[in-house]
Amino acid sequence: MAAANHYELLQIAPDASPQELRQAFRRLSKRYHPDTTDLPAEQAEEAFRQLQQAYLTLSDPERRQAYNSSLQPATALRRPVRLSVPQPAPVRRALSGGEWFALLLLGLAVVFSLVLGVGLAWARGTELLREPSWWPGGEQTAQTLLPSPAADVVPAAPSGAAVQPSVTGP
Repeated sequence: MAAANHYELLQIAPDASPQELRQAFRRLSKRYHPDTTDLPAEQAEEAFRQLQQAYLTLSDPERRQAYNSSLQPATALRRPVRLSVPQPAPVRRALSGGEWFALLLLGLAVVFSLVLGVGLAWARGTELLREPSWWPGGEQTAQTLLPSPAADVVPAAPSGAAVQPSVTGP
């Protein structure tokens, strides 16, 4: 578990806060403590001793500042590591074979449903095309299809009067 510096040993950034430092130490000390690890005893003790030394150095602000100043020449020679930012996928791409097949099935389903609907309407004898009543020239068609409102109206009897059945006959 040999690391180049205390920050790498604790797996934190050089500008980590004291809380982040404490969390990293606790997480790693659980992993490398001689009583809780599966590592051989000597290796676990050495790793835990290095963790303690790194934590003691970085948790004290004066020691941390001195340690950081001792690292400056070594880190100045290194080139900064640039993290690659993932680029989004291009918006336009060719359709795959599966997507073409799905579109074909969708088109066939639409055509089949239209043929089925028109075929059933034709078999039942329903009108396939009818002009709406609100189109110009559609009033005549609407009047012939709808019964006249005056034909169905029965005059109401005056209140209190007995209703006599009307007998119509020849």
